[in-house]
Amino acid sequence: MKRSLQHSSIAVALAAVALMASGCDQGRNSTVGQKVDRATDRVASATKDAAQRTEDVVGDAALTAKVKSALVAEPNLKSLQINVDTKDSVVTLAGSVNSQSDKERATQVASAVAGVRQVEDKLQVKS
Repeated sequence: MKRSLQHSSIAVALAAVALMASGCDQGRNSTVGQKVDRATDRVASATKDAAQRTEDVVGDAALTAKVKSALVAEPNLKSLQINVDTKDSVVTLAGSVNSQSDKERATQVASAVAGVRQVEDKLQVKS
């Protein structure tokens, strides 16, 4: 039973390699090596794109943390009621603040953090 499973696994792997080598590209006169090279290039490109997206997410998370820290450090600003979200280095502030001056100050503080491209102010002043 175990040997049969091993043979089946090997057969499936060989079939996958044969299919990839024979039909994954439109070039009729391409060698197997050229097809493998093109497939490798596509995988490398997809991996690079995924790595870039991961880097962007990590960078946005770090930027969110920096903005939150700056808001907490700001005296007289109740930063716990301010939500911070970041996408592509654009920071969105949401939540509620006590006054118009608090709203303006929160926006100024967020804008001053290194790496912030833009601040979207969705803060509401409590009435």
